[in-house]
Amino acid sequence: MKKLTRRNFTKALGKGLVATTLINPAYSTFGQTRVAQKRLGVALVGLGSYSTHQLGPSLLATEHCYLAGVVTGTKEKELIWKDAYGLSDDCVYTYENFDTILDNAKIDIVYVVLPNSMHADFCIRAAKAGKHVICEKPMAISVLECEAIINACQQNNVKLGVGYRMQSDPYTKEVKKYVREKTFGAVTFVSSDAAYISKGNPNQWRLNKALSGGGALMNMGVYSIQTSIYGTGSNPISVSAQEFSTRPAYFKNTDETITAQFEFANGEVGHMMTSHNANGNKLKVSCEKGWFELDPAHSYGPISGRTSKGKEIKFRHQSQQALQMDDFSKHILWDSKNVAPGEMGKRDMIIVEAIYKSIAKNGQKQLLDLGNMGIVI
Repeated sequence: MKKLTRRNFTKALGKGLVATTLINPAYSTFGQTRVAQKRLGVALVGLGSYSTHQLGPSLLATEHCYLAGVVTGTKEKELIWKDAYGLSDDCVYTYENFDTILDNAKIDIVYVVLPNSMHADFCIRAAKAGKHVICEKPMAISVLECEAIINACQQNNVKLGVGYRMQSDPYTKEVKKYVREKTFGAVTFVSSDAAYISKGNPNQWRLNKALSGGGALMNMGVYSIQTSIYGTGSNPISVSAQEFSTRPAYFKNTDETITAQFEFANGEVGHMMTSHNANGNKLKVSCEKGWFELDPAHSYGPISGRTSKGKEIKFRHQSQQALQMDDFSKHILWDSKNVAPGEMGKRDMIIVEAIYKSIAKNGQKQLLDLGNMGIVI
């Protein structure tokens, strides 16, 4: 892999992007009148691959927020990001001085993009600093940590969102519409696969349970859980699960492949597969009068879909991360719907823990009492 340097990082962002334009107020057009509107400053905590290649560049395309700060433990990254995004010294933090972000009025939102085991700590500290919080998925490594994050945000009167980019994607909204309006009749069965083959560095943090909290289920499985839920429009009432491993020398203490079966209150059945050693990227929903599917379903895009009526599901490709961060900004600015609230992240962790419990009990069915927790229509 080519080494990331200040020069090739800046070049990758594209020629002609002037950092100072990112910090100026945005304008919306209504008729011929341009009305100034507030843009919220976002600080990214953790400058790994996802921030570097997805979130940072996507903040060039957002309407209601912009990159206002970064938090990193690497001096070289400080220089690269300052150069690429025109950040001033007072908007660049280390993990040691992170709490002083309290005094920075330029930063409204803190987006925590760290290994899973660090989510709770930095989300809670961001909330105590009076900053709104986006927590990358999975929300935490336990239900108790999810609850601690939710409580901290409530106690400090800040908004909380989870980094579920797919909730802002138009394809997801179309699936929800089909389910809600029963376009193909009532849903009977939903199948969701989210998986990829992990190669290379066996010491990466995603394969370290102390940092990740789990393996494929924590990383990719939450996508399958999400699509199973919005593919039926309701939360499952039970889950049974199985785990498989064919490369134990590589996946030493994290799950490699997991399958799970869901039951839903109205009789629907769901099946999910997630893996770090197989490829899977599909959602298919079978209904009484037909079916619809997304394939690919969970990638950064373009997404593709089709229906039993011969219709292609097609939308203009947009950055899911830009849509996600704009949605959260609108929730803060105008109290619009929070499409990925903290309760959604907590619900998914309840399901994750139930799946692990089922596996530990040789596939025994685990009952779930979720009500409408985390359901966003």
